[in-house]
Amino acid sequence: MAPIAASHQQFDEIPTVVGIFSAFGLVFSVSLFAWICCQRKSSKSNKTPPYKFVHVLKGVDIYPENLNSKKKFGVDDKSEAKNKSAMPKNSLHLDLEKRDLNGNFPKTTSKMQSSPDPENSSSKHFSENQKDSVSPDSLKSTTSLSSEEKQDKLGTLFLSLEYNFEKKAFVVSIKEARGLPAMDEQSMTSDPYIKMTILPEKKHKVKTRVLRKTLDPAFDETFTFYGIPYSQIQDLTLHFMILSFDRFSRDDVIGEVLIPLAGIELSEGRMLMDREIIKRNVRKSSGRGELLISLCYQSTTNTLTVVVLKARHLPKSDVSGLSDPYVKVNLYHVKKRISKKKTHVKKCTPNAVFNELFVFDIPCEGLDDISIEFLVLDSDRGSRNEVIGRLTLGSSAEGTGGEHWKEICEYPRRQIAKWHMLCDG
Repeated sequence: MAPIAASHQQFDEIPTVVGIFSAFGLVFSVSLFAWICCQRKSSKSNKTPPYKFVHVLKGVDIYPENLNSKKKFGVDDKSEAKNKSAMPKNSLHLDLEKRDLNGNFPKTTSKMQSSPDPENSSSKHFSENQKDSVSPDSLKSTTSLSSEEKQDKLGTLFLSLEYNFEKKAFVVSIKEARGLPAMDEQSMTSDPYIKMTILPEKKHKVKTRVLRKTLDPAFDETFTFYGIPYSQIQDLTLHFMILSFDRFSRDDVIGEVLIPLAGIELSEGRMLMDREIIKRNVRKSSGRGELLISLCYQSTTNTLTVVVLKARHLPKSDVSGLSDPYVKVNLYHVKKRISKKKTHVKKCTPNAVFNELFVFDIPCEGLDDISIEFLVLDSDRGSRNEVIGRLTLGSSAEGTGGEHWKEICEYPRRQIAKWHMLCDG
């Protein structure tokens, strides 16, 4: 009986040992999970993306710290209540962390900067040395023009520049534009909006919203670009394109503003400035360039093989110089588009080599009712792609387009290549 009692005592100790090990395992697991969460949180807060920009629209802030692509909005209640008597109901107070983008800097004596552009020597720079930003309404006297001068002017653009050293962010605020010309002859108004590009790399492209039926649009939009070192600011140039939205055709170009940042000192706070809007410098060459096309008509299979080979001498489509061309190919049957293709984009070159082949099925016998259109476009992220040149081949086409089409009809199953001059898009 004694050995049996000893064995029972050993079995009674087993649940106690298992419970102790389970408790230690649970504590270890919880500690490990908490440590991993802390490490992820710290790494996520310290992570700085190579490039990001924040768009502030009338006080609504999209915070860059939120990396899960969800928008977070915030308004400073105290400052809003403080300024409610001085601000209209529809306007909101700009709010970022520590309110460093709202102009809340210590009072410093700012130096007046001369215009970096000799053509715009009359433009004025204003350094902010107070907490509240200066409203463009206070600058109306500087832009008062006579009625005769306003006919030749395209208006004035008001903006502010700032650099946030804590977040290594470059801040551009588009305040308003005044005295824009009317692009709609019926209503004698415009639907203006602004596209902004940071040159020379053209990586950062943004645009404002469209304001309907106004010649004095107040945009009040702020764009914050992250990952731009302060040492590189002097090498950059801001290009503003002022356009009027057109629902039924291509948007009308009102003018442009080019601001080289060389010589502009942003270390002492926000700087307000205004620039006269000038006519767009299209920089057209003697022609729109040339396109090398190879065609082959297979009468047995009733197919048309199109090879987009090369483009050369393409004009400069914007102030940065080179274009990013690609070719869009449209096949028409009795003026109705039945198929479309496009090539890949070739970066920063006026002489592009495509070497891309497309095969189109012809819905009818012969090529009498068939025509093919080539559109050479400049790829532009964030906005509508601009047409550099156009080429049409068909039986009714004139010049080399009609000759090339006649040859492929007379000599089927033969690949025939020709250079063609592009016409205006």
